[in-house]
Amino acid sequence: MSLDARIRASRGRFTLDVEVACDAGSVLAVLGPNGAGKTTLLRCLGGNLAIDAGHVRLDGEVLDDPATGTFVAPEHRRVGTVPQDHLLFPHLSALENVAFGPRARGVARRDARERARARLAAVGLEDRAGDRPARLSGGQSQRVALARALATDPALLLLDEPLAALDATTRATTRRDLRRHLGDFPGPTVLVTHDPIDALVLADVIAVVEDGLVTQSGPAAEVARRPRTPYVADLVGTNLLRGEAHGTEVAVGAATVRLAETADGPVHLTIAPSAVTLHPDPPQGSARNRWPATVVDVEMVGERARVELTGELPLTAEVTPAAVADLGLAPGLAVWASVKATEVAAYP
Repeated sequence: MSLDARIRASRGRFTLDVEVACDAGSVLAVLGPNGAGKTTLLRCLGGNLAIDAGHVRLDGEVLDDPATGTFVAPEHRRVGTVPQDHLLFPHLSALENVAFGPRARGVARRDARERARARLAAVGLEDRAGDRPARLSGGQSQRVALARALATDPALLLLDEPLAALDATTRATTRRDLRRHLGDFPGPTVLVTHDPIDALVLADVIAVVEDGLVTQSGPAAEVARRPRTPYVADLVGTNLLRGEAHGTEVAVGAATVRLAETADGPVHLTIAPSAVTLHPDPPQGSARNRWPATVVDVEMVGERARVELTGELPLTAEVTPAAVADLGLAPGLAVWASVKATEVAAYP
């Protein structure tokens, strides 16, 4: 089973124009800011929104193709969905919630309940079968929603921000459990999220959607290592620059960035914030890169401080609280930033 979709769909003034694919047994994470088109993509795949052009194929079966007039209604697609808020029926027990899917597809009540019990056991909730959603924790509700989606034996699984409603502690535990359950699913899975940790932990492949277009896609590790848009760079917490390389020097606007190895032509540069060192005066050390800068903002993130800099080369530095105090870092302060050439990564 595999998913192959080329989708163009408009909603008002917004147009989604993307191409996505996912192999059997793989997880595709769709990352993007709010309003990028992630949920619209899921609606097109699930059949809740007809596409204007392109196609949606699942294991070779055409589900939507305006050119041939083909459109398979949602209830006739082998698609299981886990919505963002789980949307469990509050008046039904966990067992009846999971049995609802098979019952809606014509499975006899007894058989549907047996299937539901098996699915609840698979997610470790057989002992909560009689509980209604109000008595379940957020993580347990998420597992019931997943069991309900899988109870119809779908060929494609769609998850819309499945961990968004959980607190930080529950989220980490549920993410680990979800990874195991997705690993057992034989079909393709499309996971929509805005959390890079969810994408990197759960997905094999990532597609980044911005303003209705795929701006970057590839294996999760590759996307994290080589971001190509400011949005992706911000997600993975690194500095992204664009410039023109000539040997070991890259022109980035009015600034020059020096590399440890040669490159030529248009390149992306990444510099980890932790590799940026700040100084009150022009540094005299071994770093081949040094630029004057002005502090824009200082924000504590965990036990480190992220310092936003402006100047001929806008950067974010990550320093210790002691460095903040020693340098008196505050908005408006003039400093020098330095980076070793070996800490600059360049790629086409």
